[in-house]
Amino acid sequence: MSPSMTIILGTMLFGEPGACTVQRTSRNNTPSQAREVLDVFQSYGHKRLDTARTYGEGSCEPLLAAVGWKERGLNVDTKLFPSAGHPLERGTGYTYSATDVRRGLLDSLKALGAERVETFFLHGPDRNYPFEETVEEVNKLLVEGLRRGWPLPSVYEGHYNGLMRRTEDELFPCIRHYGIAFHVYSPLCSGFLTGQYSRGIKVADIPNLHLRALWNPLYFDGLDVLQAAATKNNLTLPELCLRWLVHHSNCGPLSEELVQAVDAAWFACRAGAPKYWY
Repeated sequence: MSPSMTIILGTMLFGEPGACTVQRTSRNNTPSQAREVLDVFQSYGHKRLDTARTYGEGSCEPLLAAVGWKERGLNVDTKLFPSAGHPLERGTGYTYSATDVRRGLLDSLKALGAERVETFFLHGPDRNYPFEETVEEVNKLLVEGLRRGWPLPSVYEGHYNGLMRRTEDELFPCIRHYGIAFHVYSPLCSGFLTGQYSRGIKVADIPNLHLRALWNPLYFDGLDVLQAAATKNNLTLPELCLRWLVHHSNCGPLSEELVQAVDAAWFACRAGAPKYWY
């Protein structure tokens, strides 16, 4: 693994009992449960967390505050999703109007017990408001009106794994050109790359919205290629996929056969792959 590789813990499943994020119920509901996860994460030398205003229906950020993320020496990124009017939003939600962008970040800071966060993400597009209005307010939050314009984004967070690689064609060259970092979301394809799903499962029985977008025969064809390659080389499916993702990892480089197998799996399912943007 590259020494510059940053491992980030996603906290989407932290929150109050019964709270949902993208139709996935929170699993780490109490400070003691959250501390147990953080203890393991930090025992490997990692210290960066990813959260969002919408995670746990707003209960994730307060839980991180309750476990003392600052006192533990952790850094936190948070995100604001334009959730107003969304079918999964149970409250008033937020838009990307200037007023709501400011309100959203301030609500996150209050919930986290923080004066600032490491990175503030726009979690998805809101085409009901001009992009200029949104990013100018983000800039004001950064410098509070000391200059006009807006800062160049520093991070893009997106789906990327062995079976979701549309970002390679267009996005990766773009962010490399502008010096923007890429944070990988869903490295195991929302659990699809753990091997726990099979063709016989009906899409209506899949609670995860991201997984539903993959429910077509082509993705299972790609999964078969990966599973066969992993089994042949005495690797688990997640091990193969994660080692490929971090450029073969500290366990040593993958064989050319395995690298070609990951490419073949992507080729098998690419025609059915969803877009990398909303």
